[in-house]
Amino acid sequence: MRIAGKATTKSTTTTTKLVFLCVALLGAFLLVDLFWASSSSSFNWPFTPSNVLFFPNQTLPKEKSSKKGDAAPQRILSATFADLPAPQLKWEKMATSPVPRLDGAAIQINDLLFVFAGYGTIDHVHSHVDIYNFTANSWGGTFDMPKEMAHSHLGMVTDGTYIYIVTGQYGPQCRGPTARNFVLDTKTKQWQDLPPLPVPRYAPATQLWRGRLHVMGGSKENRHTPGLEHWSIAVKDGKALETEWRNEIPIPRGGPHRACVVFDDRLYVLGGQEGDFMAKPGSPIFKCSRRNEVVYDDVYMLDDDMTWKVLPPMPKPDSHIEFAWAIVNRSLVIVGGTTEKHPNTKKMTLVGEVFQFQFDTQTWKVIGKLPYRVKTTLVGFWNGWLYFTSGQRDKGPDDPSPRKVIGEMWRTKLKLLL
Repeated sequence: MRIAGKATTKSTTTTTKLVFLCVALLGAFLLVDLFWASSSSSFNWPFTPSNVLFFPNQTLPKEKSSKKGDAAPQRILSATFADLPAPQLKWEKMATSPVPRLDGAAIQINDLLFVFAGYGTIDHVHSHVDIYNFTANSWGGTFDMPKEMAHSHLGMVTDGTYIYIVTGQYGPQCRGPTARNFVLDTKTKQWQDLPPLPVPRYAPATQLWRGRLHVMGGSKENRHTPGLEHWSIAVKDGKALETEWRNEIPIPRGGPHRACVVFDDRLYVLGGQEGDFMAKPGSPIFKCSRRNEVVYDDVYMLDDDMTWKVLPPMPKPDSHIEFAWAIVNRSLVIVGGTTEKHPNTKKMTLVGEVFQFQFDTQTWKVIGKLPYRVKTTLVGFWNGWLYFTSGQRDKGPDDPSPRKVIGEMWRTKLKLLL
């Protein structure tokens, strides 16, 4: 009886140990998976400038050049997650920006591209303006921004002489936003104040429409919660004609990093996301901490009815495109961005295509590939050439996640088919 009892006890003890071991292993696996899925992949600092082009193990027949020197080094994107079939464009590398930039801003006036602010590294932000001259194809004319002006996630638009700068993040890492607004006279390089927003926002959609400066969406003060509010204020020749912002019809879906354009007296808002990095609770430096983000392909339009209309969606979800666009003829061209996370790695996935939206037919096309996938590009168009500079590029042809912050300037001759 004692022997049988000891055997039973020993068997029970062994079974219990095995159960505890299995539970412990399962818990460890879930913990590792949690850390992996929530790890920050957007900020891969520090950066180093790079002139390396990556070539996958495949080639295409060489195209004949009709003009000596017009062919640029080619890079063929492999068919990794989220790449769309697109023609291979000939990209030419131009003069590099004086500094690399992520989440900067840019406005084109005639043959000048005014490039503002942005991260240099996660711990350093720029507080000046650089100017690129498309005619001379060179950089020059650097000048300082106001000390109180935001350094990233800005709203910005121009009337052709004055540049209106709205809200944004003040400082590096994931610091808080400011409600301060400014206007720049591009002829005199003088700055003036504008009435502050009712509350600050990160990367709101911003545009001039029917004599009013419109600001909508963006992220709220915690940097993550989408804002739906839509305000406007009357402006003319760089001055506000009112002292307070007026409430307008809220945007159907909130969030930052969207393209916002006006064409044929209609206001368009395209792409964007809900959610963003937040400051880690209790961090004295407001260290960025990854949160869930949902990237979308929505396109909305306001016209005479003053009700938001839903238009055909983008070819794929696309965010970080607030200054990544240019209007060419009767089309909108969008360069790069970010799309949904990779389904396996859970890392942010960059966009390597150029999209065209034809305003008259309200249809989309994928019209070409970039030299590499890249987000927060700053785009201009001049004399038939499509330009982009700055942003954060991918890790290589087979890894669409973010790596280096860049200051490179590229251009391609653009011929749009209607």
